[in-house]
Amino acid sequence: MRFLLVGNYGVGNLGDEMLREYFLKAFPEVEWIVISANAGCPFDQLRAGRLQVAEVPRLPFGLRSFLTTPWWRTLFTLWNSDGMVFGGGTLLTDIESIKAPMLWWWHAFWARLFRKKIILAFQGIGPFRTRAGEWCSRWVVEHAECVIVRDDKSLKRISHWKNKKCVQSFDPAISLFDKENSISQNERTKKVFIIIPRANATGMFLESSREVYEKRKAEWSAVRIISLEPEDAAEQQICRRLSREFHALVTTPRTWKELQDALQDASFLITQRYHGAIAALAMCIPFVTVPQMKGDKLASIAHIHRDDAMRKMKEGEAALRCVLSPSVYPL
Repeated sequence: MRFLLVGNYGVGNLGDEMLREYFLKAFPEVEWIVISANAGCPFDQLRAGRLQVAEVPRLPFGLRSFLTTPWWRTLFTLWNSDGMVFGGGTLLTDIESIKAPMLWWWHAFWARLFRKKIILAFQGIGPFRTRAGEWCSRWVVEHAECVIVRDDKSLKRISHWKNKKCVQSFDPAISLFDKENSISQNERTKKVFIIIPRANATGMFLESSREVYEKRKAEWSAVRIISLEPEDAAEQQICRRLSREFHALVTTPRTWKELQDALQDASFLITQRYHGAIAALAMCIPFVTVPQMKGDKLASIAHIHRDDAMRKMKEGEAALRCVLSPSVYPL
């Protein structure tokens, strides 16, 4: 089996890279070829068999990418694959930019044109601000062989859209973290307040962080800022601002293991990063999320229990395995 793995990979966001790692680990029987914004594995090395996992660039969506990226390798790979898996994240939403759903529609369009499987795995879908964004997303959903969503709000949004199969699951990055090796609240010698912002952190997030800290600062021995997209200039700026205000160090984990280590002494966490909340949930750390807007992905995670999340994730994983290899895992 050969599938292209599509996601917001290669942009320096740890949450997306955690999703990538999940797919490579959970489905070793699949020959994955990752579509990346920063493809680093030459395609000819893949053909020579010297690399286990290869990367190809995104399909062009503008003149510069058309002229500067070897996009024909991606089309060639797609032609010689079994299909395309949109692997986790909130790809189909225009909450930040209309370009996002249009870009992923463009990839799904070529898969459809080549008569390849389109599989949406652990997707967050919506919210939408524009008709164009919703139309692109709906087209992808309606032409997918299987849709696995990661939250009930996404399921509700697409409930009236036509699709053969839809499964409600949960974000699979939760399975990377080791609950058993996490330190319990009582065992922690340090009690650290964790703040995980994003580049476009809202004023509400900053104010909520201050309010939580002022109410409970007597409980904590330190404050730590964690940046999940440290190469982003805007996120660097917001982290410096928080660091000065709370007299806190900024930590920049590059892998999920480093993130797990950075959270070992956490006693409470506030985040506007979805995968910051996922890590806290997985490690049984009390947390609060500050959504960017009503009904977004952070709102969907605020009240779920870890065991329920793991059960739903396993159900989605089983459904995906059946679609990837129906002859081995019949429905």
